[in-house]
Amino acid sequence: MGVVIESDRWEPKPSAFIVLSAACFASVFLRPYFSKSNAARGSGASSLLDLGPTAPFLRFQRGFLLLYSLASVMDGLESMFGEYEFALYGISREQMTWYLSIGAVAALVFGTFSGVLFDMVGPRKACLLFCILHLFVGVLKSVVRHPTVWISSICLSLASSLFSFCYETWMVMEHEKQGHKQDLLSDTFWLMTFFESLSLIGSQGLANLLVKDLKRRSLSPYVLAALLAILSALCIRKQWSRSYHIISVDSYIKSFSAHVLRDKKILALAWTQASIHFSMSVVWILWAPTLVADGREVNLSMIYPCFIGSRMLGSTVFPWYFSEVKSFGNEDCLTTALGVAGLALLIVAYDYQEIGFLVILFCVFHACVGFSLPSLARLRTMYLPNELRGGMISSSLAPANVAILLFLLKGGYHQNLANSTIMALSAFGLLIAAGCIYKLRSWRKQCRQDWHYT
Repeated sequence: MGVVIESDRWEPKPSAFIVLSAACFASVFLRPYFSKSNAARGSGASSLLDLGPTAPFLRFQRGFLLLYSLASVMDGLESMFGEYEFALYGISREQMTWYLSIGAVAALVFGTFSGVLFDMVGPRKACLLFCILHLFVGVLKSVVRHPTVWISSICLSLASSLFSFCYETWMVMEHEKQGHKQDLLSDTFWLMTFFESLSLIGSQGLANLLVKDLKRRSLSPYVLAALLAILSALCIRKQWSRSYHIISVDSYIKSFSAHVLRDKKILALAWTQASIHFSMSVVWILWAPTLVADGREVNLSMIYPCFIGSRMLGSTVFPWYFSEVKSFGNEDCLTTALGVAGLALLIVAYDYQEIGFLVILFCVFHACVGFSLPSLARLRTMYLPNELRGGMISSSLAPANVAILLFLLKGGYHQNLANSTIMALSAFGLLIAAGCIYKLRSWRKQCRQDWHYT
């Protein structure tokens, strides 16, 4: 008589996906019916597809969101497989760490100053370079294999650095250039996070559909990413305006020094940006090892959509607070979200829990990130001149990239830094960021300096 051993492989219940989808749907489509500010304006949003009072703004917003979604799908397709792809080609853990470290060095050396450069020559060129990098990596991975890993790591790190600022910077500058109302920017900010998350889920589905075996190169996700890069580049060249005022190096340095390096409000926003970027990178690398600790079997491919769905839900909460809760300002909401995210990671770091509870904590973290990203973008618009936006974002990521590099070398290569310690450091960074945003409110009351909002 044979013995049947049942495998207890944990995965989320189907009801979790239903609840997340229903919550996102309700938050998006019911808000206009409960929005007092929309009723007061008389011409507010009636649905996700009608967020602005004028047809020109709607055309501009929808066109931008389409391009931004294509860029997010490209980014997701190129980075979907991660460690699995490395292991498939026989790359050891030490080699994986070196390749990721090379990418972190590229992001630190070149990505830090990329925002400054493209602030002076125009964000349109940064978006085109982003597409070119993804096209190059897609073609490279479709043709050659193992010897190109370090090249693709560098290119994808540079593309990620460009993506962090180029589309947002272009959108804000073009929004102002076309004369749209500044308060409509908040709708676009949260929709950027919403559609980016939706595109990441879609890219996972496309990758699973296309890739039967990564060793086959007939129609891989990389080929699709290359095709999307060509399509995006053509749309950018055709649709976007080329008329940008090129700033001289001397005037830019003087303005950057005065409005960024010497302004404590901008420095607080920069630390917050760095803390969010570092914590997202840490969670992206460590969430799977944390869940499968002690040999636990987990269906990781079913858990990832829950995290991204939680980020989508968090982004849909932003317009509710922005439009309704005037006494609970943007800084207060962001402070709360950062504090909750930091506490969630702190519990993950120092308290061993069951898989279900760990998944809930990671979902809470991603929901807080989904709320924080549009909130931080709105604060940048309030305190920072648009012509310095890219440089501020890219330079603020430098401390995060340094921390990621050290964590890869100490924890991944030398293995003398525990994962729980790295997770705790990211949590403390978020808690400090929450304190910075809390202090930002008092600084704003002392010296109100709002560049765009009245």
